[in-house]
Amino acid sequence: MPNVLILGARAPVALELARRFAARQWHVYAADSLPCRAMAWSRAVRKIAQVASPRFAPERFLDDLNTLIREYGIDLIVPTCEETFYLARHRNDLPRQVQILVDDFEQLHALHSKWRFLELAQSAKVPTPASMLVRNLEEARKWAEAGPVVLKPEYSRFGAHVRCYTEGIPADAPALENQGAWVAQRYCTGREMCSYGIAERGCLLAHAVYFARYRLVGRAGYYFEPCVSDAIEAAVRRLVARLNYSGQISFDWIVDDEGGIRAIECNPRATSGVHVFAENENPVDAMSGIPITVAPIGSRQPRMIAALMLALGWPLARRLGIQSLWREDFRRARDVLMEPGDRWPFFGGIIDWMGFMRSAQRHRIDLYAASTYDIEWNGDAAA
Repeated sequence: MPNVLILGARAPVALELARRFAARQWHVYAADSLPCRAMAWSRAVRKIAQVASPRFAPERFLDDLNTLIREYGIDLIVPTCEETFYLARHRNDLPRQVQILVDDFEQLHALHSKWRFLELAQSAKVPTPASMLVRNLEEARKWAEAGPVVLKPEYSRFGAHVRCYTEGIPADAPALENQGAWVAQRYCTGREMCSYGIAERGCLLAHAVYFARYRLVGRAGYYFEPCVSDAIEAAVRRLVARLNYSGQISFDWIVDDEGGIRAIECNPRATSGVHVFAENENPVDAMSGIPITVAPIGSRQPRMIAALMLALGWPLARRLGIQSLWREDFRRARDVLMEPGDRWPFFGGIIDWMGFMRSAQRHRIDLYAASTYDIEWNGDAAA
């Protein structure tokens, strides 16, 4: 049987992929720079290892990976988080015979940049909002001309530090945080949607579109509703073909009332779209170069992080007076952590999030920032 090493084991999408690989009779191994009980307690995973932080100790991170490759006879490495960039940057330091699901580093860098991505999208005739790279609030104010605008660091994730000024930048707006360059983007009305795909040499082999029905304000979602958008899929196909892209690729979109789309940003890695494939649509096939036959409309089921739906979604529903809708949404969805015959990851995930809370307090950052603190990549010259 082939052996896969899944990195970023802390992410729920990593657990999803572990189960999908196990269903295809792969031996599944996992690694992360933090303890990951949700993954470690899954029946789908043979062994999990702790490795050095790719952000703070990249050389040791590579040494640890080479050790795991030799010890477990790894055939394929699948990153799920921003360790993707460190793998791509140092691809030549890992055995050539091991397949690694990443594209060229420079291309990943361009896609990860919220500014350079817009240029790539436009080259493939993918619509984007009017945007400008700025260094301070005054530059943004001058460009926006009192119009509605969104400001975000060129490199960020989970909506961190994003500012949305729907009536223009107010006179008392605080200065931009020291996060490097910022992107000022014309605010667009419409529904926020997301997509996830897997491509090989410019051919899109798997694709899913979804939206976060429940989410933290301005941040990541915890309830993933599958949907269909031919326009988004066509745009993704054009872009991956133009780039001759290989690997996982995800996008955020705004869809207006007429169905018009605008690409907001790109995440060239796994995102929650992994969860929404139907049972007979295994993304592992696409990672092996086999196109997925799209399941009939309606066969994809909503997925949720049930613990967050209970802890955050229910209080929100009570405040809004939509308890009946919440109950129906909860009933329709499957948890991403707890599966029949594999329930312990749910409890492991709670312990993992307690660890993120301690890290957030220690580093004086928010919870989502703590969950990526030691693996994120922010355009640094030396990855």
